[in-house]
Amino acid sequence: MPLELAESPASFVDRRSYDISGRTPGVERRQFTNSHEGLSPDAVELAQAIDGYKLRHRRRFITYEEMLSVIKSLGYQR
Repeated sequence: MPLELAESPASFVDRRSYDISGRTPGVERRQFTNSHEGLSPDAVELAQAIDGYKLRHRRRFITYEEMLSVIKSLGYQR
């Protein structure tokens, strides 16, 4: 006895290309508001550099190596 599907294939919505909220497809949806409030100017610069890196490389989380490369790109030397 074959299984019957509750929904027909025609009712499938590919949510990767369809956004009912009106946002532009391909733009990352941010889960959190800007949490840079209350940081020192240097910390804000680092946070913005890391956020930019994550957006450019489509990464939600970065490794310590990637973080070190961002810090060095800001001019840090040991």
